[in-house]
Amino acid sequence: MTMTSSFSTYLFKKEGNVWDVAIHVPKAEAEKLTDLIDKRVLCTINNQVTIHAALMPQGNGDFFINTNKEIRNKLRLAVNDKAKVTLAKDDSKYGMPLPEELKTAWELDPEGHQVFHTLTIGKQRSLIHVIGKPKSTEIRIRKALTVLEYLKSVNGKFDFKELNEAFKLSNQK
Repeated sequence: MTMTSSFSTYLFKKEGNVWDVAIHVPKAEAEKLTDLIDKRVLCTINNQVTIHAALMPQGNGDFFINTNKEIRNKLRLAVNDKAKVTLAKDDSKYGMPLPEELKTAWELDPEGHQVFHTLTIGKQRSLIHVIGKPKSTEIRIRKALTVLEYLKSVNGKFDFKELNEAFKLSNQK
């Protein structure tokens, strides 16, 4: 199995989805890289931006990688534009960068660390994304601590609406 795959492809519009623009990945390129069970990859677009992503099935044997508006704007890409893509297997533990603030929060709160790791990897990734998104270190720390406190209070059985309420309360303190 090859460790990277580089190819030219295009962006396309998906129907009826929150993520409406994606990068087309031919099945042959995806198979060079992964066993198609663990579909996490590092995707470098036009040699400029690298993102942690998942190969998602397109339904016809091919795959796609979701792109957000921020990335498309940065690369000046739109639907039907061509792109050079390099994929590499993502061997990171969580499938995305782990914010230092979360690592610190885990050190301060071993019980929170333990409850966090009872969640599915997808939920862990979602929470890592929420914590790592703000530019401010102070906000990332507050979010990390709030997430751990919230997870402990619901014994890991959370929903995002309740978590958002916990964020609002922590912002008022």
